[in-house]
Amino acid sequence: MANRLSRIYTRTGDDGTTGLADGSRIPKDHARVEAMGDIDELNSAIGLLLTEAMPDRIRERLTSIQHRLFDLGGELAIPGHTALTDHHVSQLEQWLDEDNDTLTALREFILPGGSRAAALCHAARAVCRRAERQLVLLAQIETVSRPGRHYLNRLSDLLFVLCRVLNRHQGVADVYWKSSRTSG
Repeated sequence: MANRLSRIYTRTGDDGTTGLADGSRIPKDHARVEAMGDIDELNSAIGLLLTEAMPDRIRERLTSIQHRLFDLGGELAIPGHTALTDHHVSQLEQWLDEDNDTLTALREFILPGGSRAAALCHAARAVCRRAERQLVLLAQIETVSRPGRHYLNRLSDLLFVLCRVLNRHQGVADVYWKSSRTSG
């Protein structure tokens, strides 16, 4: 790895293309590059969230998720490569069920916010949804792994639940949406 990253700039992208891990070059505005960028942004948003105080089990899960997102970015950097499996999707579902079972049932929509950690988690959730949409768009023109698409879908659900868990951990109430019909 040290040899691969010994020089950060290459100038090869000055023509508006970027290199994939298989040696091919594609335009920087290609749907594949857009998806890779959204996944990178999601990973960065989770990294920012991890700077906040939170229970160790959530920190460990989010760190694991960061590694899986790096794997998913690798899938996209090597067309035809698959790194995520149904097991990774099932892991998210298990965590989702475990965390959701600790919460009261929602009867209203909630707004992004509450504690700072929850707000950052909501921002990560929104980026995750965008990354998922971009991956779906890419899948319309090129082959994309089914587990990768499912992973992002489950991850956005998990991040929503974690927002609520983080609010509870901080002793802050979720912010409930008030319809214009009910709020005057």
